Order: sequence, then C-alpha cells, then structure tokens
Amino acid sequence: MTSYYKALAFLFLFASFLSSCSSSTNKEDGSEEFPVTRIIRKDTTLFKEYVSDIHAFRNVEIRARVQGYLDQIYVDEGQTVKKGQLLFRINDEEYQAALAEATANLHSAKAEAAAIQLEMERVKILVDKKVVSETELRLAKAKYDAANARIEEAQSAASNAAIRLSHTNIRSPFDGMIDRIPFKIGSLINEGSLLTTVSDTHLMYAYFKVSENEYLEFKNNKGDELKGDEVKLELSDGTDHRYTGYIETMEGQFDATTGTIAFRARFPNNDLLLKHGSSGKVRLASDLKNALLVPQKATFEIQDKTYVYIVDANQIVRMKSFVPKMRFAHFYIVQSGLSEGDNIIYEGIQNVQEGTRVKPVLVPMDSLLKKLF
Repeated sequence: MTSYYKALAFLFLFASFLSSCSSSTNKEDGSEEFPVTRIIRKDTTLFKEYVSDIHAFRNVEIRARVQGYLDQIYVDEGQTVKKGQLLFRINDEEYQAALAEATANLHSAKAEAAAIQLEMERVKILVDKKVVSETELRLAKAKYDAANARIEEAQSAASNAAIRLSHTNIRSPFDGMIDRIPFKIGSLINEGSLLTTVSDTHLMYAYFKVSENEYLEFKNNKGDELKGDEVKLELSDGTDHRYTGYIETMEGQFDATTGTIAFRARFPNNDLLLKHGSSGKVRLASDLKNALLVPQKATFEIQDKTYVYIVDANQIVRMKSFVPKMRFAHFYIVQSGLSEGDNIIYEGIQNVQEGTRVKPVLVPMDSLLKKLF
C-alpha cells in the first residue's frame, strides 16, 4: 500500500509540473490577450479654462465734491439710471449765500472800474489842454488796470461759487445701475465722501491671466490675430453666459511675482445678468494641427517620467518613456518620445511586464476619440 501511495503522489506532482509548463508555454506563445491601440495624429481643438475677474465696462465712484448735509436721495440701491439723472442733493443754503456775496463783489468791482474809467478820461482831457502833466494820466491808467484786475478776480470768485453750488446736485455721469448707498437723508457729508457707485454693465470685461509659456504659444500660433478670438464665459454655477466674448487686449508686461500676463475679453451683457465684481471661467479655444494623442489610461509614471507599454512587431512588450505636452480630456498630447503608428497596451497595464509576449486585441483609436469629436 505504501508503494501505491508513493506512485500516486508522484503522478500528481508530474501532472502539476506538466500543467505549469503548459501554462508557461501558453503565456510565452502570446495566449494572454491585451487590448492594444495604435497612436494616431489628429487635428484637435483644445479648450483652456482660466479663472477670471469680471468688471463692468464703466464703474465709477460717486463722491461728494462739497461739504454739507444730505437733503435728498432721489434713487434707490439697484436702480437703473440715465445719464444726467439727479441722484442726490446736498443742502445748498451756504453755497447760495456764497454765490450771492461773490456776485455782489463782482458788481462792486465793475462799478469801481467804471468810476476810475471816468476819472481817467477826465485826466486825459486835462492833459490834452496841458493843464496837468502826462504823469497824472499814467497814474489814472494804472488805477484803471488795477480795477480791471479786481473785476477778473471777482469774476473768478463768482464762477467758483457757482460751481460749488452746482456740486450740491449730484448727477449720474452715464447710464448705469446704482450700487449701495451708505448715507441717509440728514447725514453730514464731507468733501470726498463716497455716496454710491454707478456701474455701466451693458458690456463687461473679463480679466484672466496666462503663463508666459501659454502667452508665447498663443503668439506663435496666431500672432496679433489673437485679438478678436472668440471666448466663452462659464459662470460660477457652471452654466455658460449666453453671449460670446472676444479678446480685446492684454497688459504690457508680465507680473514679476506670478510670471503671468493678463488678457482682457469683452462680453455683451444685454440681459444685465453679469454684475461688477462677479467671477467665472473664460474658455479659450485653440486649434492644434496633427496632434499625437495617447490615452491617459494607457500611461503610468515612474520617478517623474511618463511611460507606456509598446508592443513591437514580435508582440513583445517594451516600456518606453515619452514627454507629454499637455492634457486634453482623457488624453495626452505627445511632445516627444512616441511616433505615429506605435502600438501600445491600452488596458491592463498593471498586469503586464516588460519582455512578455502578448496577444494584442486592436482597439481603434478613433473609437476612443468618438465621444470627443
């Protein structure tokens, strides 16, 4: 019986060995299947998003130019106003009195000048008759010139008093919308106090910053044609602004602290949905010709380098590193390291090792890109 059990154990071990050899042979023969895709080139439109600050086309602080008590407020917060519409009135009694005084001084100066002119004409007659010397005439003319100077001074004072009186009525500089009004009727307003802000929001500016590399890429691809490019604006709730915007200009220098430069896009705002100070994301489209695309799913990283598994003509798996240029949806755009037509393992990269033979199952790249184009 002992010999029987030994023989049985030997047969079991031998069968296991054959099975192991058969499995190894199957793997070496490429019996294990892996999805493989072929790298292609394709014209691509990239969409880059940039956080943006949204500003009104015009946003002006309305400040008091004279001191006094606030007598009237003619508008409410959030109200739309027209150019020249009366917004506030500051008590003007003091300024009315100042104008009256300045006007009286002007009349007095004119009357004094008229009297001196008559005296000058009388002296001139006496000089012509050689009753008095010409020195008297020159003295009379000097007095007349001084009187005229006092008239000009009085006119200036009266004009200044009239201007200060006009500043007691504060009007809107353009069509717009009223912001917060911090003061109430009866408040003492100092010169320079902020009464409110008026925003012209029928057009909006979106400012966004791009890196120096992105700026150079834009310039190399489009040059000055970048101005006028269409852009979209995504609002804070994820919806798109209904109107398309256009890039208008950019700043003249880079920010030394961030290495970025600001672009300005202009958006219509006919429905007045956008408000001054709101935020969003500017989406800028960029056409990329003959881009070499690799699915991110097929890549892995080792020590800051990006790799794929390439399947060669003998169906042997080889690791190969490449340099990605940028991300595009679930793909990398290749800068260097890979070529069009390379076959790479698309799925199951965690279960494959370099040097093994596989049985490739082709997954067309077009089918992977179908959802994007």
